[in-house]
Amino acid sequence: MTSKKLVALQFSYEENYEKNFTKLVSLISKTDENSVVVAPELCLTNFSFDDLNGADQFFKDIVYKIADLSKDRVISFTTIEKRDGRFYNSAKIFHNKKIVHSQDKVKLFKFGKEDRYYSAGDQKKVKIVEINGLRYAILICFEIRFIELWKLIQGADIIMIPALWGKIRKKQLEAITRAMAIINQAFVIISNSSQDDMASSSGIITPFGEEFRDDSKEIISLDADLDEIKKMRRYMDIGLT
Repeated sequence: MTSKKLVALQFSYEENYEKNFTKLVSLISKTDENSVVVAPELCLTNFSFDDLNGADQFFKDIVYKIADLSKDRVISFTTIEKRDGRFYNSAKIFHNKKIVHSQDKVKLFKFGKEDRYYSAGDQKKVKIVEINGLRYAILICFEIRFIELWKLIQGADIIMIPALWGKIRKKQLEAITRAMAIINQAFVIISNSSQDDMASSSGIITPFGEEFRDDSKEIISLDADLDEIKKMRRYMDIGLT
């Protein structure tokens, strides 16, 4: 393995889809080529409970523009997607100008009424995806609380977490994501919204548990030494390969 630039985006967004999209494109364009970039959960449209059809159509209208930015990057975030008359909070991984993986949110946050508007995804879609020799996995916000989902991504090199996580649970977000990096002996990229009621706490955590977070920045990046993954798994062998 070699080094890789890992990037967590952290910004505020509301219901103006065009402004959110412009912001997202601007931030991605500032990242290095060959970066792994994670943006917050539903960063294009927010939850849009009153305009689910419009949010779905907006993503369909601009998806090719995001795909173009992934020519030399891996990009991930979640979006609202309608299929067979149902709406899903769906994570996407873009690479090489196309979507290479889709994964619907399995564990919906009932306190935020997500279950009233979205359908839960298929847990079988929670899996490791290999891109250019690196193993990636996604858990979406609330999903990081569920150990059964952790088990499905054991062995991933880079765990990506797009989130819309509230400020009152900020310490929990930081504790869980650090533990996830240590227990999985992987790099974790957590990308959260910076809206006033959100926790921020975005950043990158190494397999050794070292944290690189900065609530004041919109772009948090790390030149990650991917050999740390092998070193940690040799040093503290718990059966991960």
